[in-house]
Parts: sequence; C-alpha cells; structure tokens
Amino acid sequence: MTNHSPTARRIAKTILNGFDAYFADFQNITLGAKARFETAAWPAVHETNKERIDLYKVKANQVLKLVHSVTSKDTTQLELWGQAKATYSQLIANNNNYEIAETFFNSVFCSQFQHAHIHDSHIFVKSSRAPDEKPLRDYSIYISYNGRHGLRAMIEDILADYEFSIPWEDLERDLEHICDALRDGPLAGKLEDEDDEQRLRVDMLESVFYRNKAAYLVGRLMFAGEVIPLILPCLNNGRGSVYVDTVIHDNDSASIIFSFTRSYFMVDAPIPSRFVRFLSTIMPLKEKSELYNSIGFHKHGKTEFYRHILAHMKVSNDKFIIAPGIKGMVMSVFTLPSYPVVFKVIKDKFDNPKTVTEEIVKEKYKFVSRADRVGRMADTQEYTNFIFYRNRFSEELLKELQTLAPSKLHVDDKWIIIKHLYVERRMEPLNLYLDVADEPQTIAAMEEYGNAIKQLAAANIFPGDMLLKNFGVTRHGRVVFYDYDELCPLTECNFRKIPEAQTAEQELADRPWYTVAEADVFPEEFRLFFSGNPVARKAFEDQHSDLYDYRYWQRLQERIRAGRIESTFPYRRKVRFPRLPIKRLR
Repeated sequence: MTNHSPTARRIAKTILNGFDAYFADFQNITLGAKARFETAAWPAVHETNKERIDLYKVKANQVLKLVHSVTSKDTTQLELWGQAKATYSQLIANNNNYEIAETFFNSVFCSQFQHAHIHDSHIFVKSSRAPDEKPLRDYSIYISYNGRHGLRAMIEDILADYEFSIPWEDLERDLEHICDALRDGPLAGKLEDEDDEQRLRVDMLESVFYRNKAAYLVGRLMFAGEVIPLILPCLNNGRGSVYVDTVIHDNDSASIIFSFTRSYFMVDAPIPSRFVRFLSTIMPLKEKSELYNSIGFHKHGKTEFYRHILAHMKVSNDKFIIAPGIKGMVMSVFTLPSYPVVFKVIKDKFDNPKTVTEEIVKEKYKFVSRADRVGRMADTQEYTNFIFYRNRFSEELLKELQTLAPSKLHVDDKWIIIKHLYVERRMEPLNLYLDVADEPQTIAAMEEYGNAIKQLAAANIFPGDMLLKNFGVTRHGRVVFYDYDELCPLTECNFRKIPEAQTAEQELADRPWYTVAEADVFPEEFRLFFSGNPVARKAFEDQHSDLYDYRYWQRLQERIRAGRIESTFPYRRKVRFPRLPIKRLR
C-alpha cells in the first residue's frame, strides 16, 4: 500500500468499516421481506421500507463522528481527504461492491464539507476502476433451466425452486395459465412441434423481488437468439397460500414494473452490480441509475446519474432551457432537450396565492421519497451544489434563475453552481398532451388521470392541487403526478359537500358564502380542472364521476384509518389470471 499518512489510513479504514456495517444492516432488513410477504404483514412492509431508506444517512452521519474520533488532526484539511481517498481506493480494489463503497465515501466527505469542494482529487467523481465486463454467466446469481422435457415441466421446475414457506394455492392452474400466456404471447408461431420446446432456455434470478404486497420472480426466456423478459408476480391470498397473478413477457411491461414511479424493491442482492447487469438484458433502455434505484441503492443511483450526465455533456452541445409548460408558483424548472430529465429549483419567493414555505416544500419532497408511490409519483433525486458549465445555459434560463432564485446560485465566468435542486424524469405535461391528443388518446389519458388520483388516494396521498399541468404522461402512456408542494396524507383532509345556497344573494356570490377551513376539500369543484376542454371533462366523468362525491373520499379515509392497505398493480388488470380452478378434459 502506498505510504500515506497514518491518519489518512485510519480515516479510510473507518469509512470502509462503516460501509460494511451499513451494507450488512441493509441486507438484514431486506432479508426479512420474505417473512413479511408470507405472513401478509403489510404495515411492516411500509415501515421497513422507510427504515431502510433512512438507514443510509444515519450510518453516514455515525461514520463521520467516528472519523472525528480516530484522529486529533483537523478533518477539514482537503489534503488529508485526498490521501484518505487514495488509501480507500486500495482497500476496495478487490471489493465486489467497490462502486457503492465509493458512493459511501463520497457521502461521508459531503457531510464533512456540506457538499462543497466536489472534485475528483477528494472524492470519487469518477470511479476508481472501469466497470466489470466479465461474462455474467460466470456469476452465480441466476439458475438456468432448459426445455428438455417441454415448457410446462420447465416452468414447474422454476416454481418448485422458489420455495415459499406457504403452499401454492393451485399450482396446476397457475402452470397452465403461464404456459398458455407464453404460447399465445412471445412464443406464438415459434413452437411448431415439441422439439422446438426443447430448445427453450430460461435464466431466473435466484433472489425474489419483494415490493408492497407482491413477490416477483424475475428472469429471461431465450429462444432462437431472442431475449424475452419473464417476470412472474406472486400474491399472498391472505389465507395462507400464494398464487401467480400473471406473467410479464415484454420489455415495456417489465420497464413499468421497475419504473421510477414505484417504490424500491427489497431483493437479496449481495453484489448489486451483477443484478443491474442482468436486469439490463431485459430492459435495455433503462439507465443504470434507475436500476440501482429500483433495488434500493438510491444513493448510488444518484452517483450513476451524475456520472452519466457529465458524460452526456461531453458529447452534446445543446443548451439548458426553461422547461415547456405552464410555469409553477413554487419551482423554476429547466431541462436539457437532449437529456430526459428536468431540474427543479425552489424559488426564493413564491407566487400568490401560495402560502407554503421552502422548508415545507422540502418536507413534501422528503415525504414522497419515503412514501409508497404506487406507480403514480415520480422518484426525485435531491442534489446540493450541482455544477454546470455556464456556456450551456440559455440566456433566458439564466435570467429567470437570477430573478426567481438568486440565493440558490453561484455564477462566475465558467461555472453555474446551483446550491439545491431536484432531478426528475421528464414527462409531457398532461395539459400539453391533451392539446394535441385525438379523442381516443384523450379518453385513455383521462382514464389514467382518474386512476392516478384513485391509486394515490388509496395509498393515503392527496395531491392537493390536481390541475392537469401538475401531472405528466410517460413514454408508456401512464399519467404520473409530479408537483408535490401541496400534497398531504389523505386522512388529514376534511372532505365536504358544498352547502345548498339559502338565498339568491348566496347563489350569485362570487366567493364562498360558507366557512372554509384550511383542510376542507370540496370534490364537486374538481370539475373546474377541465375548463376549456369539454372532451376531456366528458371522458373523465364517464369513467371517474365518483371522484366528485365527497362520500367516496370519506369511505376511503375510513378504510385507511381501519388499517386497510389497498392492492395496486404495475400491470393492467385485464392481464391478471382468473382464479377459478381450470377444468381439464382427459
């Protein structure tokens, strides 16, 4: 090992020990997912999700205190951290999870310096080594199955190897459903005789992916040079047994299951990078950052995103611009046309009639990061002191930021540093989408818009401001909520019916003649969101008129307060298998 100072070596070893302790605790929380699924302990599922998300910051702060305790030297010396980084690089040289260990080192450094001095000489802006390119088949993260005895026997072997502690509800039924779906779907017209089935191969990840009330068996089906996703969502029937709910076998549907709008999976991934590489083979359009996020390593997902956009900046020349759409009252939003994200900066002063504060807005975003997003809220990454080249900013954007959020900026001749911002996946605002949508697209979008509101409500989330501009449309056509400054738990709202006017003066009044408390919500007023778009309004009312009824919301509140956790599915209900026993003719 290169001769660095004893203090630097102690700091490096302390951080690595802290990383190992964090990773072990992360894994132990994750390993409990199987028992929670089998016992249908749904409240515990949500609590442990929050616990695991919070674990990272807790451990990083603990390690920083330990760093201070192992030396009497001044830990604000950047030279000392440069030496510690060099030592740390040597310590993790043979570590399977070196890339996540690098991110942990960065987090401790950033806690020490409040995210200042971001430079590769002090932290791992670039990774210490090139990505692992060994053939994935050398790793023991998946089991391969062949169709030597036919498709049905192969699927039966797969289900037998995933040993839950509770039995299958009806294994024969599930096998028949899965085989029928594959033969009618990705294998349609490809299996001309029984010999063709013998050429099938399936690779299944050994670890089960748990999220909310489901367990996902994840793999890939190979036939004639084609790689086909094979995902089997399994549900607990609440009576002590489990069943396969459907089979997912296309890239888009797999991508939705691993979407940025979903909560993180709990999956026993002792070497996360290998899982990410496997998942990339069935979702080739997903960035590594999203896949790391999806399996719970959201801090390293931030690192991967940062490195990816730095690389993109080197091969692009377009400029950051103000994001299209109606400007918000709380955030200034900008984007790079060639890159699929938006950057959101909290304004120094909010437009009327907004009464929230900057701290409240930050709390809302923190709430979303720990909540069950049920596929209807965008995951948001928070950054401090994000550095941009000044010459990549349009003059219009720079002027807006200097006008609306000057306290968040540091600008010189070369750089623009934004002291605090959020990054989200870019989507087309729903109001703009509807401006150019034809009637079938409008009807589908309004079905999605209503479903988004209902699914968020079932997860105890009320969007607050449900204007169409606050929802976006993904590339898969899903409608997602992304404006969080007024959201709140549904159970904190007071849903009311608008009182009947008692006099002509009351009926004609331009302001409410009845008292309105801060938490009051009048669902009848939701019709106002469609002013100027009668086609969208009719489509919405044909499908979701129940949302105008205050009693709908009150009943939902009662179920939530009674401890009921609703089921949500990252796939269409129409693809779910029927549960009735299959009658077989012999």
